[in-house]
Amino acid sequence: MSTTPTSTNVATFERFHCSCNSGDIDDIVSTIDDVFLPDAVVHSPLAAGSGPDTMKLIWTLLLRAFPDIHVMVDDMVVDHDKLASRQTVTGTHLGEYRGLAPTGKTVVYEEMFIIRFSDGLIAEVWGVVDTLSQLQQLGAVGRV
Repeated sequence: MSTTPTSTNVATFERFHCSCNSGDIDDIVSTIDDVFLPDAVVHSPLAAGSGPDTMKLIWTLLLRAFPDIHVMVDDMVVDHDKLASRQTVTGTHLGEYRGLAPTGKTVVYEEMFIIRFSDGLIAEVWGVVDTLSQLQQLGAVGRV
């Protein structure tokens, strides 16, 4: 049975997602090198830029702040060269994050991503993260 571009894109996403949940920065960096195009564009609240190094920076910052970070995919929709996912993220704040000293608090927040693929590799990522909820749970921002 042959693979379709859509199934290849889903497999690429799942490989990246599993790596991110490993907690192993070396594995994550290696996977990013394998699944991101050299000129991939990343639009994220934590960092934005071009190339795999932007995503490596994001995951370095996240693992430093939340070493037990776990991302659960709640919904996924795939259409041609795009994949959209809604995710729930949990983690314990044990390292500096956005200028905040570690609090030891556990955070739970949602995020949504749209990923564009080219030839089965990640070409562009748009991320929307509930940063307000993160910061409220860490005590950096009051409830609104």
